[in-house]
Amino acid sequence: MKLKTRLANKLSTKLIGFLPILKAGIDELNDLLKEISFENPLIEIRNKKFVTFTNLKNAITDEIEALSIFKKSFYEELLEQIDNSRYFPTQKSRFIAHLIAEEITPDGYFEGDEKEIAQIVGCKEEDIKKIRKRFAYLSPSGVGAKDIKEAFLFQLENLNLDDEMYSFVKTIILDLENIEKYLNDKRFSKAIEIIKKFKITPTIDYITSQEIIPEIIIINRDNEIEIKLNEEFYPEIFIKEAYNDDFSKEKLKEARSLVDALEMRKATLKKISLMIVELQYEFFLGGVIKPLRIKDIADELDFAPSTISRAIANKYLLCDRGIIPLKSFFSTALDEEISANQIKEEIKNIIKNEDKSKPLSDEKICKIVNQKYNLKLVRRTITKYRESLKIPSSRERKKLYKLRGTNTS
Repeated sequence: MKLKTRLANKLSTKLIGFLPILKAGIDELNDLLKEISFENPLIEIRNKKFVTFTNLKNAITDEIEALSIFKKSFYEELLEQIDNSRYFPTQKSRFIAHLIAEEITPDGYFEGDEKEIAQIVGCKEEDIKKIRKRFAYLSPSGVGAKDIKEAFLFQLENLNLDDEMYSFVKTIILDLENIEKYLNDKRFSKAIEIIKKFKITPTIDYITSQEIIPEIIIINRDNEIEIKLNEEFYPEIFIKEAYNDDFSKEKLKEARSLVDALEMRKATLKKISLMIVELQYEFFLGGVIKPLRIKDIADELDFAPSTISRAIANKYLLCDRGIIPLKSFFSTALDEEISANQIKEEIKNIIKNEDKSKPLSDEKICKIVNQKYNLKLVRRTITKYRESLKIPSSRERKKLYKLRGTNTS
């Protein structure tokens, strides 16, 4: 038992040290390693030459040259638009828009907390959401979206399409995971051509090789996909000779753990990139991206979903379609346990406020939940949650309401 406990503690210690290294972005990783080396005299960090967009252009495509340096930064232009846009007519709306802009990442996505912004401003969360939605009319198109689907919807708003095509394209965007079921529709080809023109990274025209260095490189050679890690980016860790004393032995152990952690990071990213290419193969051949679930990748690789979330955070992939954040390949969803709890609470509230003379079926509850949370739950999931809450079916509830003499008027 003691041996197992010691082993578990050892693994836990190593994992704890690994997670910050896994989650860190490129610049953060270098800073993190240097910080660790300052505290450990046996560690020496040597930086290799960075592989950037510029010196990769021959290996990928000439599309790289489309990236150029702009006189004004993305944020400067965004704030100017906010201050001069009719979509933010009041001082309060502009103030909120500025707070939202501060939470937009370099790739153009909003990663803030609308609830926290509402608390700062002293208004309802719904008011923050409404103002963020107005970013759909700002440039670059797609900026301020929470995920790839919303970025596509923002870009759709800026196209001059007839109502029928607009509705059809919107339907496909909201259901990208199941795009195959629309193949036989006569409007499908035109809709796909529209979607393929949308930018996965809204700020792609503002990104320069000095700002973002991709960790994964995807090369398409005559439809043969090659996956490479940007090995030239990774700093090298050298371990100096240690003295034969307790302090040196402890620092030597730490140094070796750091080397292991960096190798674990590489291995994890390589596995994830292989899965992305396998499941998004059509996209790398010019097709449409199909958002994946973090849980599916986690199950396939036998990782915890939280590990995958850390691994894709602040990481970028380079292919002949540009620089793409890894998170763009995944549909944004709440942690499964949080999600389940929220959905259960929603089910309870829906049933609590239902018309007692016409109790809602699980199918109708499912539609309400999906619409509110932009999910794709199926009826049996709602049934499972309802039963776990010990709530009777709609038919049984109707009988109970009558027995209790509930006022159904």
